[in-house]
Amino acid sequence: MPKKTPTPKQPDKKFKKITLMIPCYNEEASIASVIDGIPLEKLKSQGFKIEVLVIDNNSKDKTAEIARSKGARVISELNQGKGNAIRTGFNNIPKDVDYVVMLDGDNTYKPAEILRLIEPLESGFADVIVGSRLEGQMTTHAMSRSHRLANWLFTFLTRFIYGANVTDTCTGYFAWTRKSIDILNGNIESKGFAIEAEMISKMARLKLRVYSVPITYAPRVGETHSKLSPFKDALKIIWMLIKNKRWKPKKE
Repeated sequence: MPKKTPTPKQPDKKFKKITLMIPCYNEEASIASVIDGIPLEKLKSQGFKIEVLVIDNNSKDKTAEIARSKGARVISELNQGKGNAIRTGFNNIPKDVDYVVMLDGDNTYKPAEILRLIEPLESGFADVIVGSRLEGQMTTHAMSRSHRLANWLFTFLTRFIYGANVTDTCTGYFAWTRKSIDILNGNIESKGFAIEAEMISKMARLKLRVYSVPITYAPRVGETHSKLSPFKDALKIIWMLIKNKRWKPKKE
């Protein structure tokens, strides 16, 4: 009886890689929910693998321990400030990653919406996508009226000064192609909450194609008050937007 020819082994499906970057400071109440909310099966069905990278910004609670228990890679940035955490994250993204997504660790943004930000990058429509709370679905009490008015002002200035097609300058939900991360990295300097305005204004100056998509925004978990200092940080953001009009990149 003739032997059966063995069926050739099918090659493993080639997945594109996403790094989900989560800068965190004292987010033990929410970080598990954020990681659990990642749509792993949906991403896999669309041809993506995802790694979670938590940047622990010198937390005083169990943020890092909980994140590790959920399978995240955790790195530490002892110098406090969201900008410091983001730069550390950028410098620890694996070389073979195709896309980078960033959101906050307080569960205000929904990881289930990751593909909404990735799709315009995957199709070649954009280099960077920012999630817009102001044109999206904002749940009750997610943002105070004063913060909403301030964000409208910052966004108006961004669009007026830079001609950027964004509708939320202070969002914490971003997605980048790997190439755009390489272009941006090394050009950001902010330590604190002006970091988003700095990134958007400098990405516009770097000629990256930046667009917004609507997202969901919910009240933060854990500390109920915003970590933003309304007057002090507002002045920093406005000054950042004005001064960067004359900014020139360190590297082309």
